[in-house]
Amino acid sequence: MAVKRTGQMSFIEAFLGNKAVGSSGILDRIESLVKWYRFEKLLGGLNHGGPGHPGWPALVLFKALLLQSLYGLSDRELEEALADRLSFRRFVGLALDETVPDHTVLNRFRNLLIEKGLLDRLVGELDRLLEKAGVMLKRGAMLDATLIEA
Repeated sequence: MAVKRTGQMSFIEAFLGNKAVGSSGILDRIESLVKWYRFEKLLGGLNHGGPGHPGWPALVLFKALLLQSLYGLSDRELEEALADRLSFRRFVGLALDETVPDHTVLNRFRNLLIEKGLLDRLVGELDRLLEKAGVMLKRGAMLDATLIEA
């Protein structure tokens, strides 16, 4: 099976720069600190051939699962957030005009990582790299923080 190509900027993204694709301080910081080629090596064996549509790059799916963990999202909420949030698209490497992986793809990928014993290795490597840079990630939630007078 072929692998989808992702991350190529569209004309509008190139023209408008970061304003077009969203900006998130913590996601930008993680992106700059992490050496993603190490994760591509660990995930390399997961891009295998087979019939059907091209598969998603494993690094794109892993980054999506990282967002899911950081923001406390379900698989369906993650799919919606990837479609809606420009900073999420940018972090995982999806251009504005690309489709996003659906919740079943994300669920199967997570199960595959667990089955292969890779999830703990990947998260451990991420923690090690960020700790070395003096950063600690904490899980959060995306909420509407509206103040209501009581």
